[in-house]
Amino acid sequence: MARILVFAGSLRTASLNKKLARLAAAAVQAAGGDPTFIDLKDYALPLYDGDLEAAEGIPPNARKLKDLFKAHRGLLIACPEYNAGITAVLKNTLDWISRQDGAEPGSVPYEGKVAALCGATPGQFATLRSMDMTRHVLMQLGCTVIARRLGVPRAHEAFDEQGGLKDPNLAAALQSLAGELVRVTDRLSA
Repeated sequence: MARILVFAGSLRTASLNKKLARLAAAAVQAAGGDPTFIDLKDYALPLYDGDLEAAEGIPPNARKLKDLFKAHRGLLIACPEYNAGITAVLKNTLDWISRQDGAEPGSVPYEGKVAALCGATPGQFATLRSMDMTRHVLMQLGCTVIARRLGVPRAHEAFDEQGGLKDPNLAAALQSLAGELVRVTDRLSA
């Protein structure tokens, strides 16, 4: 069974992307995967600083995140978009996890991982630019990123009172994305 780590690249409690990530975790489970939803707010990290790393080593929360990444075969990331790009918290998280830790190369938490991307925004571009940047970073780190992705534009109007997607086509697209991620992860992990 594909173990999938699901999170949003946002810290805000009422983040539209956290709503989407929670739905994505449910979609992974419905597709036969084993999702773990985490909130990056629970893993506060300092901004990456080589001097800090040299003086204090890898922060404890970065180690916890590394362990979570290593324990899962897939990633499903909801990518917010700030000023047409990747969020600072998402990039910082990916950077800290990629740092060498003792004798373990920084690539270990990413090697062999399959990732899927989605994103929600009040704007019309559906976080496509942020997803493109995140895809580039993940591929550079050694992940296989599936081509299918899901962007939810006008997301401030997209969720119902229970937190579900109002549009059945978007809900089906999220299920399809999760299903493909589970299938590809299972296939590549066999």
